[in-house]
Amino acid sequence: MKRLLLIFTLILLPLSVFAQEEIILDKTDESTHQTRTPSLDIGIEKSDLPDISVPQPIETEHTKFIDELKSAAKNVYELQIENTDVPSSLFEEMLTFNIEKGPIESVHLWNVIQMRYDGNILQSGDMTNSFKVGLINTLIDGKFRNGKESFRIMLDTTPQNDHTFMQHLVQDAYIESRRIPNHRILIGNSRPKVGYEGSASSFTLPFINRSQISRNFGTVRKTGVRIIGDYSLLDYDFGGYSSATYFTEFLPGGEFDGWINFKPLGKTDGKYGRLDIGGGIVAGSRDSDNFFVTSAYLGYKYKKLWMKAEWAHANGSNGLTGFSRKHRHGYYITLGYKITKKLEAVVRYDDFNPDENINDNNTREYSAGINYYIKGQALKLILNYVFCQNQAGRDSHRILFGTQIAI
Repeated sequence: MKRLLLIFTLILLPLSVFAQEEIILDKTDESTHQTRTPSLDIGIEKSDLPDISVPQPIETEHTKFIDELKSAAKNVYELQIENTDVPSSLFEEMLTFNIEKGPIESVHLWNVIQMRYDGNILQSGDMTNSFKVGLINTLIDGKFRNGKESFRIMLDTTPQNDHTFMQHLVQDAYIESRRIPNHRILIGNSRPKVGYEGSASSFTLPFINRSQISRNFGTVRKTGVRIIGDYSLLDYDFGGYSSATYFTEFLPGGEFDGWINFKPLGKTDGKYGRLDIGGGIVAGSRDSDNFFVTSAYLGYKYKKLWMKAEWAHANGSNGLTGFSRKHRHGYYITLGYKITKKLEAVVRYDDFNPDENINDNNTREYSAGINYYIKGQALKLILNYVFCQNQAGRDSHRILFGTQIAI
């Protein structure tokens, strides 16, 4: 409880206050504060003087808390996170609790909050503005004492319109085993491998919004069993799930999600960069209706430059936007460049056909953005511009500004 109180205090108080206070306390001017003690010889030996000890200040709970607060603020100020490919948090060490007895060895508590502003200008000149909480996730990551198993519980308290609070509350709830070398086995509720970006973490996306195929076909949790293999030249993700989403139904049908990814440069130690060539399928039924999604992916990263491209086609789908019988397809190409360790520029072309039975129905999005990683993915700022070209409706321009903090 004391650690949590410390975290909340750090969030409310500007870090600069503590930084400035420490500078003032440490800074001295020898030329103005140097004093000279006169020498007086009056014949008294030092041993004749009474032993007078200077009383030391009493350390209280309040002073301990202030000292810990300053130390934590200094640690956050000096924290350097260069890897932006994985999620991270500001207070990981402070909010990791070791448990002495019982089957659980340690627990890490953390929270991710995303805020966003969305300004949408239609071709007619009409404009809409909205400022909202994009995401509030609370995560509990635990490790069992045997060192082979772990677990994750992720709760989503973001305000929702499409589902009830309880249906959307539990996102991740699984146990993970690493007893087989180079493999992870997950049992429970998790985000299956439906496409590359559709299965990516919401905490590491290059843009505020996912691509159109990702937000229509993927990015949803399902309950089942999956096995994930990772080798130097190959990784894969196979799983069997219930086709129910958001706990709206008990068992409306079954679903198989499979993905294979080849890494031709996996044994070159990054000398020529990283190349990924992957693809997968999603096949299943829901309430006697079948769906089938195929996808392919190409990714390359070399030093500061990276590229991601993905294509997907659906004969019915069971993703974030719900079950659909429509035949749809789309693709996107994203380019990114790390200008500095903290500043990144990204551009994306995104084309999507929401119904193949309708001609001239494509929606194309041209996006450009800047990501500023203050503390890696734990604290970042995002600015996006999106021009949406809609063949079946009006074009629009969007300005999106977002923030992310993980504590």
